[in-house]
Amino acid sequence: MEKFTTLTSRAIPLDIANVDTDQIIPARFLKATDKKGFGDNVFRDWRYNKDGSENSKFSLNNTDYSGSILVAGDNFGCGSSREHAAWALVGYGFKVIVSSFFADIFKGNALNNGLLPVQVSKAYLKHLISEVNADPNVKIKVNLHEQQISISSSKRFENFNIDPYKKTCMINGYDDIDYLLSKKKTIEAFENAVD
Repeated sequence: MEKFTTLTSRAIPLDIANVDTDQIIPARFLKATDKKGFGDNVFRDWRYNKDGSENSKFSLNNTDYSGSILVAGDNFGCGSSREHAAWALVGYGFKVIVSSFFADIFKGNALNNGLLPVQVSKAYLKHLISEVNADPNVKIKVNLHEQQISISSSKRFENFNIDPYKKTCMINGYDDIDYLLSKKKTIEAFENAVD
């Protein structure tokens, strides 16, 4: 995985509550077992009309917005436990998803794939969406070391929680196996002491 410490980026607003994993990546695209190509179909049924043309009203298709941060509505990632949802979001280019609530399984899948779910209060989420809608060029700063999110041009910030183990993994770019390998000398020393 890629290391994550601090990210400053523009954002794409998705002010929709209860976005489930089937909306993130529809079930008909789950046939592949490789992560490649899933980003092409993220929010497929919202990004495209039934005739295959682009839905110009959907925020990911709005050229005013760009960036690697998605600011989404409450209860993001609910529904089935498909890891493909995290694959699709990462494949599209997102590194951070901001919401006031995440489904637990989605949160775990996101963290396991290098996608940082930042849970903020409903009031702060409303503030972020409002700021991004008012000025699509505004930049959001996410500092994982300090567990803090802010708008770069503002002093207003909010802290967020993250499991300490997952924080260590994201900062170092570790998956679970990489983490164990980073402890190899300690494990060997313990084994030698027991013998």
